[in-house]
Amino acid sequence: MQFEDIDFVIIGAAKSATTWLQTQLQSDPAVYMPDPELHYFSREYQRGEDWYLSHFDDEESAGKTVGEKSNSYLYTAGAADRLHRDLPQVKLITQLRNPVERAYSSYCMLYRRGEVGANIDAYLNPSLGEHLQIVGSGNFASHLQSFIDLYGREKLLILFFEGVTQAPQEQMARVRTHLGLPPRSLAVEGRDKVKDKTAPLVPSGLRQRFGWLKPIVRPLRGTTAFEAARGVIARKIEYPPFTDELRKRLNDYYRPSIEKLEQISGQSLQHWYEKDDNVGTERLDRFRPKRVKA
Repeated sequence: MQFEDIDFVIIGAAKSATTWLQTQLQSDPAVYMPDPELHYFSREYQRGEDWYLSHFDDEESAGKTVGEKSNSYLYTAGAADRLHRDLPQVKLITQLRNPVERAYSSYCMLYRRGEVGANIDAYLNPSLGEHLQIVGSGNFASHLQSFIDLYGREKLLILFFEGVTQAPQEQMARVRTHLGLPPRSLAVEGRDKVKDKTAPLVPSGLRQRFGWLKPIVRPLRGTTAFEAARGVIARKIEYPPFTDELRKRLNDYYRPSIEKLEQISGQSLQHWYEKDDNVGTERLDRFRPKRVKA
């Protein structure tokens, strides 16, 4: 495997159903993607070319369309330059979500992991600072411009989260056309891949304390005994509420970026400006092929 053998890269955004994109592509025998997010061009570049390419199996990838997904590429400074330096030939795919909803979803993920505290205002209020991973990463227009300047607009496919929830077959048809792949039906196994933030979770303190057990118990996951034991200690997480005031602050903060994104993508994003009282954040976190349940 060489750099020139890689055909495409999904660059983000996080919390925008890119895992769904990946599992749909991986279900195609004509496509090869390694499972983990490598984050090579954003966080692991110092590991070198051999480390990166070692994640691509030569036998499995032979004769296939080869790609990878790392959501951190979109917003990490310098990632676009490094990616273009080593992989100037690749086609790029990005799937984006309303940055306000995405920011709250990202906060909930980090809260679930015990990496942020319960003072949600400290992390999501842009007037108090721009948390890079949570708030700053949602400035999609400026992040995408770095890739467009290097690759050109034609090499970048811009998708939106609503395509997954409302028209998944059409969404994947656009992806396959961009990559030069023939039409194919949606894969059933890829439909339940998006994580459910409402599911009970083992408290972060216990996860850290017994982290060394993960490789040992991994083969037991899904068994009756394992799930019964997990159910004893797992707890439903109560997330700090996303207030209307905080939502409005983020709406105002992201509006200029959304307007620029409309120009870049050629698509109206007016529905992102307006709060829909019928759209809950939990609903936006779970994918179902025909509709998104509340």
